[in-house]
Amino acid sequence: MNYASRLFLLPLFLVAACGSDTPDLSPAELRAAAGESGVGAFYEANGWEAVWSDEAERALRQALKGRAAHGLDRVAFLPGEEGSEAEREAALTRAALAYASALARGFVDPGKQYEIYTVPRPEPDLAAGLAEALGAGRVGEWLAGLAPRDAEYRALSGTYLHLRSVDPDSSRALNRGTADRARAAAVAMERRRWLTRTPPPTRIDVNIGTAMLSYFRDGAPIDRRRVVVGQPDWQTPELQSQFFRLVANPTWTVPKSIEADEMANAGASYFRRNNMVRRDGWIVQLPGPENSLGLVKFDLDNEYAIYLHDTPAKVLFEENLRHLSHGCIRVSDALGFARMISADQGLSGQWERARASRGEDLFLRLPEPFPVRLLYHPTYLDPASGEIRFAPDVYGRNGPIGEQLGFDGGGDGRTVPHVRDVGP
Repeated sequence: MNYASRLFLLPLFLVAACGSDTPDLSPAELRAAAGESGVGAFYEANGWEAVWSDEAERALRQALKGRAAHGLDRVAFLPGEEGSEAEREAALTRAALAYASALARGFVDPGKQYEIYTVPRPEPDLAAGLAEALGAGRVGEWLAGLAPRDAEYRALSGTYLHLRSVDPDSSRALNRGTADRARAAAVAMERRRWLTRTPPPTRIDVNIGTAMLSYFRDGAPIDRRRVVVGQPDWQTPELQSQFFRLVANPTWTVPKSIEADEMANAGASYFRRNNMVRRDGWIVQLPGPENSLGLVKFDLDNEYAIYLHDTPAKVLFEENLRHLSHGCIRVSDALGFARMISADQGLSGQWERARASRGEDLFLRLPEPFPVRLLYHPTYLDPASGEIRFAPDVYGRNGPIGEQLGFDGGGDGRTVPHVRDVGP
């Protein structure tokens, strides 16, 4: 049955299933109460019939009482008492759709929060889902199934409920750290709700917040290693991009922004020392072990010139806070990682021949490209201990999200000094 047919049948289904205690309201009353929002579209699809029985309303209110399990207890989805029956009816639908949206895809829109955010979000048909749940008398069950159900989300939920059991006023006055951690756990759940529930089975996830990389193959974690990500002045964006080729012996074309910021006074001796030349108005660093991209580049298909790569600055991987690059991701033991990827792709021989060549920018396309997700998750489930960890919010991104969730500004970050480093 197509979507239009479903909408045509929904009114009869709902009238039959919702029971006789739904209010008797005219279409004009509902139109006035619903307005032009998604609530109006919901009632238009339902033939401008009231849908909220007493039982359905109780189920919704009970679900809203449990919203602390999702860190949403400071958001008023159903504020105050409504006036007329029509206003009450529309307010219940508005609250149900808003709460469902917050659970299914997040309360905050990351696309509006950040200049760059390209990680796919869930796109459920919540209006159709609510209609079906009301018709089947399963509003509570439907809402309960919308949030993530994985182990990390459950652990974050338990941690948040534990932290908020400290009296909120006392935690703010006597224990700033507890309040900050509670906010961080709530924000972490919000970030997980932005993600599709079934991630790509083969992928690379880079946690920008902790500067760690995880490689998954066929749904199983295969490898985990340290990376260096963007410093606060050059933040690595949150995006999803296809990893489509390995580049052996890469050259590095210096972005104009780095040229202006880090190389403004560079002269001929600097160019010779760093194996750089000018080509068509751009500074290009030639291949070699001291190239800022190291000996391998993991090329991503995106318009922001963000990718993974090797580096000659191996010592930076020993730092606890590794937010030190100009936005790209430097990979620990990048050559070992490239060997692993090439073996998984059936390219071991080709990769070793490309590595041994003295040519520059030798491209090796992957037969089976797969996505890389760059995610900012400073609060996370430690796979080794099974416990929730709180890394510093180096980019200061928790505060604005927390405020939209009803928390005060707070501060759980740590200052990272600007590093003069010409690498990407």
